[in-house]
Amino acid sequence: MKKYDAVIIGFGKGGKTLAGTLAANRKNVALIEKDADMYGGTCINVGCIPSKSFVTSAAFSAKLDSSFEEKAKLYRKAVEKKTRLTAALRDKNYHKVADLENADVYNGTASFLDSRHVAVALQGETLELEADQIFINTGARPFVPPIEGLSDSRRTYISETILSLEELPKRLVIIGGGYIGMEFASIYTNFGSKVTVIQDGEVFLPREDRDIADAVAESLKERGVRLLLSTKINSVRDEEAETVVSVETPEGGEKISADTVLIATGRRPNVNDLNLDAAGVELTPRGAVKTDEFLETNVPGIYAMGDVVGGLQFTYISLDDFRIVKSQILGDKKRTIKNRGAVPYSVFLDPPFSRVGLSETEAAEQGYEYKIAKLPAAAIPKANVLGQKTGLLKAVIDTKTNEILGAHLFCAESHEMINLIKLAMDVHLPYTVLRDTIYTHPTMSEALNDLFNI
Repeated sequence: MKKYDAVIIGFGKGGKTLAGTLAANRKNVALIEKDADMYGGTCINVGCIPSKSFVTSAAFSAKLDSSFEEKAKLYRKAVEKKTRLTAALRDKNYHKVADLENADVYNGTASFLDSRHVAVALQGETLELEADQIFINTGARPFVPPIEGLSDSRRTYISETILSLEELPKRLVIIGGGYIGMEFASIYTNFGSKVTVIQDGEVFLPREDRDIADAVAESLKERGVRLLLSTKINSVRDEEAETVVSVETPEGGEKISADTVLIATGRRPNVNDLNLDAAGVELTPRGAVKTDEFLETNVPGIYAMGDVVGGLQFTYISLDDFRIVKSQILGDKKRTIKNRGAVPYSVFLDPPFSRVGLSETEAAEQGYEYKIAKLPAAAIPKANVLGQKTGLLKAVIDTKTNEILGAHLFCAESHEMINLIKLAMDVHLPYTVLRDTIYTHPTMSEALNDLFNI
């Protein structure tokens, strides 16, 4: 048995950052990761970074008047570029922890023996580690729905594995109409694939206001994406040269031929191997590790961070989880999930869609007196310069305080603009500050002058 000050299970954003911080504070740390291809976590290996590399390459492809075969060559180069990028980042992340004097990295599967002891199954042996503080950072895994033939299909991929698909599919069927599905729909459409998205629900992007969701849907349709709503998938069947997806639409039955099928039906907390019962750690009804506002579980000394907690699945939330845990064990204990402020997110469509705060629907449901600011993207000079006039900007404003309750930006460079609005919300600035600020020209951010001119 080897004793540490801290054992961290999972090499994600929160875990790796915590490991480095604890080691810098002269704590002996063990960091356990079962998959050597996942050093650094989901984001840099199979999530944000490789997918955004694809977004960039696909946008370049979309601007070219070239054949499918030529686009397929560009796609293969994009895969190679992504592979080099993730390998470099993975190696960098590994050494940022492994090279530290007070940190050990174990490549094995961790499971609790009790609340203070963890077994690590390595190749050929099992180690037992002891620590007064244990941190769970095991992330989430894709959910595969129980559709006949789906799990057996050799042409079926999840978001993580399709990033390594070397041949561009002519026909791509995406199961799931959420944010991940839409991002991949945009990517593969830009590369030249014929994309069909299948969603069982009748409402597209149900968390968003209808005017925004409709603008996104219309943009995707104009680019050639076929959206099937209220559609049940009966089966997925491989044939010799293609895969056939049998569906029931509101108009009747249909068989859709595909070269590739992408499952984009959400992710679930990754807790299967942890043996949490042995430690007495409780789960939420949705299978996530249950924590308090300080990210401590019901067992003192055991914390959880990132996607395994079951909240918003963003790498920057994992980083903020680290800040909260750091505050608890090394700081003033003041930072919690309750004071992290507004959380923005972006979906990297073409153009990207970004949001922070309340929708109009949510503001109404919560009883706010509000007013709406809207601006079509086509009215923004920089959008015209970029040739990206598609989109709509919308903000919800509290009429009593003049503070911004929420914003939805479906336009070029919205992923940068949304951070400015998040900052204004967090420091409780009236919307008039953004309205009257002097911005450089021509930029997308200067659109805030006009958006808030109400």
